[in-house]
Amino acid sequence: MHVVIAGGGSAGHIEPALNTADALRRADPSIGVTMLGTEKGLDTKLIPARGYELRLIPAVPLPRKPTPSLLTLPARLLGTVKAAQDVITDVDADVVIGFGGYVALPAYLAARRAKRPIVVHEANIRPGLANRVGAKFTDYVLTGNPAVPMPGATCVGMPLRPAITGLDRAAVRAEARKAFGLDPERPTLLVTGGSQGARRLNDTMVASVKTLREAGIQVLHSYGDKNSVAIEADPAGPPYVARPYVDRMDLAYAAADLAMTRSGMMTCSELAAVGLPSVYVPLPVGNGEQRLNAAPVVEAGGGLLIDDAALTPAWFAANVVPLLLDAERLAAMSDAARRFGIRDADEKIVDLVFAAAGVPRPRAADSAAADSAAETVDVAAASQPADTQENDS
Repeated sequence: MHVVIAGGGSAGHIEPALNTADALRRADPSIGVTMLGTEKGLDTKLIPARGYELRLIPAVPLPRKPTPSLLTLPARLLGTVKAAQDVITDVDADVVIGFGGYVALPAYLAARRAKRPIVVHEANIRPGLANRVGAKFTDYVLTGNPAVPMPGATCVGMPLRPAITGLDRAAVRAEARKAFGLDPERPTLLVTGGSQGARRLNDTMVASVKTLREAGIQVLHSYGDKNSVAIEADPAGPPYVARPYVDRMDLAYAAADLAMTRSGMMTCSELAAVGLPSVYVPLPVGNGEQRLNAAPVVEAGGGLLIDDAALTPAWFAANVVPLLLDAERLAAMSDAARRFGIRDADEKIVDLVFAAAGVPRPRAADSAAADSAAETVDVAAASQPADTQENDS
């Protein structure tokens, strides 16, 4: 079987696409996988690094709302649909999977022209144009959250990496804290705005160092490669570990008692899956999507939600610091997050991909080949961040 996956552009589209590709290969190492992407965004960086074939097509930005540019969309799409169809027929794809973004709409249109089955996965609470169109061409419409308003869709959750879905935070905590140079016993806060960072989170942390140290709280802070955070060391106080990038988010999650993050869908899904409560600070741009991403797990009791502008050192001292010192409340929030989390989305998606293609899913593949493929995939996946957010500078 050969699968074409369209999920290029941003990491929010690429990461679930790659996790699905990994799951397909674990199910059957002989499956052919071709990823569609463009020269824009992170496609050429993230996809080849995970070992998958990348075929580039022209980028056609899609408006999220009705605008005059919609009138020119059909003409602009013609060339990129032809390019996508060439890929689909060249690899003789059995099924096309789309995760939204620049490449998904031409992939759906090309698959329809080539008469190939389509699977659509929508992560965001507010579906994009590409997936709204693609959903009209298939009965296999999946969502990452039950609140996504797509008629007839099945909520399967977000496909996550095995390093995340199989994480036992309590069992790995001592190892994780040692790896980051943290104290094994102190309350621990993880702060991350994604690989590019988040200025509001960074500024709040710099202003709160004294408060944290007086409370005996240690910090693991991934401040982003487009930012710089300098924290003066205090050998007598709790550790404050500040790095531009954390390449083992599984260990970061295991080390922490609480996270403070942006609320991209992948981040929300990973935190819930591992049962790590979080203070969610939605990115204050766009259509309010990040607030909607975090709202369900917060309503379930697994986190707090605070607007970017309201995240001040005073609010942090009054709300986050007492929470970190309240082990009983943290445990209850952790249980709530874990109950909300979905850890088997990748397996559900694989089942539906095989069903859409009309191919029985292997249940007894060569175990040696499957184990070898899974080991290769897991090592590559462990170095990927949970989410890549836009820099809010």
